[in-house]
Amino acid sequence: MATFYNQATLSYNGTVASSNITAGEIMEVLSVSKAAVLDSYSQDSSNTFIISIVNSGSVCYNDLTVTDDMGEYSFGETDGTAVPMSYTEGSLLYYVNGVQQPTPVIASLYPLTVTGVNVPAGGNAALIYSAETNAYAPMGSGAEITNTAAVSGTGFGPVTASADISYAEGIDLAISKSLSPAAVEENGEVTYTFVIQNFGTTAAEAADNVIFTDTFTPVLSGLTAEFNGAVWASGTDYAYDPATGTFTSLDGVITVPAAQFSQDPDTGQWSTQAGVSTLIIKGRLSR
Repeated sequence: MATFYNQATLSYNGTVASSNITAGEIMEVLSVSKAAVLDSYSQDSSNTFIISIVNSGSVCYNDLTVTDDMGEYSFGETDGTAVPMSYTEGSLLYYVNGVQQPTPVIASLYPLTVTGVNVPAGGNAALIYSAETNAYAPMGSGAEITNTAAVSGTGFGPVTASADISYAEGIDLAISKSLSPAAVEENGEVTYTFVIQNFGTTAAEAADNVIFTDTFTPVLSGLTAEFNGAVWASGTDYAYDPATGTFTSLDGVITVPAAQFSQDPDTGQWSTQAGVSTLIIKGRLSR
């Protein structure tokens, strides 16, 4: 609430008389809040936002404009600006007192600008929509997006509300497999190379018990294994069944460093350099 003050004066025959000072408060009857359905995000992820507008007064507010900055922020020494989210076209829903209404006009996609929003006296309105993170979304441990919405119209000052979402923490592993040579004679030696990548903010440690399993067909004889340049020992680091061709790493032997994240100081775009570990398994093909 805003407080205002007023005082009157009387002037006569060179004399000034002042009244007492009155104080009043302007009660804000229009309020806005904003919430994200999910409290975290990742690269190219989608989130749904809800803007709720409540009118506690006795007069309707019509033709309001709602804007959303899509998380705009400043970066770099040159004070560039980046917009980390993009509105998902066609996702906007509009409710008044819980009843869905025709979709209002979207005057702009950035900042997302919605016009023609009405809030009845003693009632409420809600805008629900989705946005996707893009190449400008901050990445890494502690990164977040602050997404601010503003409601403006005639007869009141703009009101704003924000929602914070944080970059998803944790381990995010992917694995690829290659074979060399691709064509081999019977009983020939082959090399399988497995590249394990971690796109997450947290390293995969021994305590995470990452388990690798592969069943080689044909089975391999004379098998050897090497992880990040270190030779593995059967029974200590892995188990192999030459009858079925099933290879399984043992608890705690596979670790993968966390990814590294960086922002281009000129363009503002973010990139990920995955943490990498490599497992190499060699053996001869058995019939």
